[in-house]
Amino acid sequence: MKLGFAGTPEFAVPALEALLRTRHTVHAVFTQPDRPAGRGQALHASAVKRRSLELGLPVHQPVSFKLPETLSVLRALSLDALIVVAYGLLLPPDALSAPALGCFNIHASLLPRWRGAAPIQRALLAGDSTTGVSIMRMEAGLDSGPLLASRAIDIGSRETAKTLNDRLALLGGELICEAMDALACGSAREAPQRTDGVIYAGKIAKTEALIDWQEDAAAIERRVRAFYPSPIAETRLHGAQLRLWEAELAGCGLIGPASAQAVPGTVIGISPAGIDVACGRGALKLTRLQLAGRKPLAAEEFIKAQRLEGARFTGS
Repeated sequence: MKLGFAGTPEFAVPALEALLRTRHTVHAVFTQPDRPAGRGQALHASAVKRRSLELGLPVHQPVSFKLPETLSVLRALSLDALIVVAYGLLLPPDALSAPALGCFNIHASLLPRWRGAAPIQRALLAGDSTTGVSIMRMEAGLDSGPLLASRAIDIGSRETAKTLNDRLALLGGELICEAMDALACGSAREAPQRTDGVIYAGKIAKTEALIDWQEDAAAIERRVRAFYPSPIAETRLHGAQLRLWEAELAGCGLIGPASAQAVPGTVIGISPAGIDVACGRGALKLTRLQLAGRKPLAAEEFIKAQRLEGARFTGS
């Protein structure tokens, strides 16, 4: 088949590479315009653009698919199908109907659970034990189209958004190739999504990264994992920002005498292995931390430069 590809972040790259190893051909890549980033706010190309240029693929960076000139480009390609992976821009009905067989999305959840922008982080925050990838025919609704395929994987107890993202990206590449092969030979079967179990994965707000120590230790530990590598969970130490890169449950998260009596956020233990902090229930061991303007440090190095006896972390 003659395919187009629309994607932007690193998550989409494995799918693009996988499709290029099939008997199908990718005739054009769509990705978001270059964006300013970093301290100097210089323009940076997306991961998909960088990889596409390395592979010699033609790249288009429309501001919107609602523009007549963008629709003209898409229609002129005469695609059989357009594969969409974390593209970041909405495709209007005219764009969805342009390819002969339609547009197909790789979504990082087992739909209908976690429709929306942040399925990986939301699954981790909720403490889900499994997630997966769904291949969906795109329609006007938000991630509501019929499914061509889905595959589940277990979520590890120490899984972060980064590790889960990487695993699901590879799985998505495998599954979209299988789905396109089935579509090409006429064996693809579509099934409507269930109407029960619909949950939306809203975009992550930076304010969610601020730790509330009144929460139980297990919930805070999931927050640290869900927000790595972005936006990184944070708290306040003596009024200054402190980012929490890694943490684990202290004493298996059980309530002990120290954590039960301490005000949430209070440091109740210090060792090279980590900094134990009382939570609303149980305690959390901080193992990798970063003060504003400094490099992330393992707890063993961090405690050498900080006075933490009796200190209390706060949410503001």
